[in-house]
Amino acid sequence: MLLPRFQYEAPVTVAEACSQLKEYGDKAKVLAGGTDLLVNMKKKLLAPERIISLNRIEGLKEMEAVDGGDLAVGSLCTAAELADSSLIRERIMVLAEGAGRLGSPLIRNRATIGGNLVTARPASDLAPPLLVLDARLVLTGPEGERKLAVSDFFLGPGQTRIRGDEVLTRLMIPKAAHPGAGAYIKLGTRKAMEISIVNVASYLEMAGDGSLTQVRIALGAVAPVPFLAASASQKILGARPKGPEDPLFREAAREAAREAKPISDHRGSAEYRRAMVEVLTYRTLKAAYERLRAVI
Repeated sequence: MLLPRFQYEAPVTVAEACSQLKEYGDKAKVLAGGTDLLVNMKKKLLAPERIISLNRIEGLKEMEAVDGGDLAVGSLCTAAELADSSLIRERIMVLAEGAGRLGSPLIRNRATIGGNLVTARPASDLAPPLLVLDARLVLTGPEGERKLAVSDFFLGPGQTRIRGDEVLTRLMIPKAAHPGAGAYIKLGTRKAMEISIVNVASYLEMAGDGSLTQVRIALGAVAPVPFLAASASQKILGARPKGPEDPLFREAAREAAREAKPISDHRGSAEYRRAMVEVLTYRTLKAAYERLRAVI
């Protein structure tokens, strides 16, 4: 299956890429890893006249701790790099877990964190971990940079708040105010190359007195966009769990299931998905708590 004909642009700066996007408008598409774009072009679902590659732009593949302890992750960092990075695994294991479950090894070597977010799939493996980490996107356009929370980025399947002349350049993940830990679980019909039936990420922070100062639970594949289950998080915020099997975690999991808005399709019924939200939420909360207690 051949690609349709197109003009290939390889800008060397973000400003140049934004200028080209502004000039060519809807006739152009941005190329990061290409795991979605090139497949859709081969299937004749997309036929852009120009492809604007970001791969020659310096600085988009870096991961580093910046002043104040926040983490900066370039938009062209691949899923494989995220899954294997000692910095990511030590600081925010929940993101490494999500990256490690994306596609297959071949896809993880190409798929980028920026591309995974901009394609805005409801079952994205990276969106739930980034939601619970309170990540911010840095969007760069002709008028400069603007920051947007991941929780405000998605509008619907395949739709985001990125403007036509903007490039997602990096993500900023804030330093935790207290010791924190998270966990991610994906449910599919097989262990690789599978779109999630349900995916869940949970994240907890704990004060010295054992109270939970931060609780975030994110759900994927059970609504038009990945989202934070705010009511479920509120169920245990401020609580002092007595252990990983505290009934409070089950109560929060039941509330998460009530917040889910799944549909029925060939991968599973809405009822099954809702039931699995409860199971996976409990498991991720339990795992996050166990990890958190291990470092306190």
